Amino acid sequence: MAYSGSKDRPTKAVRAQLLAMALALVLLRGGERVGLAQPDHPPRAGRVQAGRIALALAAPSGTQEHAAPDLQSLPPGGHAVLFSDFLGDPAPFEAALNNAASRNLRGLLVQVLDPAEEGFPFDGRTRFESMSGHLSFETLRAGDLRTAYRDRLAARKDLLSGFARSAGWQFTTLHTDSPAAAGLSWLYHALSLGRRR
Repeated sequence: MAYSGSKDRPTKAVRAQLLAMALALVLLRGGERVGLAQPDHPPRAGRVQAGRIALALAAPSGTQEHAAPDLQSLPPGGHAVLFSDFLGDPAPFEAALNNAASRNLRGLLVQVLDPAEEGFPFDGRTRFESMSGHLSFETLRAGDLRTAYRDRLAARKDLLSGFARSAGWQFTTLHTDSPAAAGLSWLYHALSLGRRR
């Protein structure tokens, strides 16, 4: 989530944090109880909660890449929004959504991607490396990988969409080069529809 394909764009993590905070503020102003998927940040209402969420989102995150979401601390029958690039092992997310569905917990899977991850503009000699440096791959002909990469990304989106559908959730992809306000609007309306079900 620390990736950005351009110095003119925020990282995926920064965009996800911005959207999470903006959505929390909108919901708190509407009288909703809002929290984080962490045992020490349960859903609460009020202005003080906005400060708690802001501090938690600004705190350095762990070093583990593609950590599985912990939805156990969320109250049954509530709503959740999960932000990730979902580029790691999808099995933990499937398990988390199956568990959420069994607890009547509904929500949104929000995939945050940089446009370079969608378009794969790389060509010639290119070295790909995970943000932690644990994974690395170098090729002399990156352009030859474009079609296969795009096909795999499309298959991943289909898989995530299927996970979401079977759990009664919704799935979307938001990009770091698009206005954050448009993403916030989609999130708010999607949650509003989910609450009416």
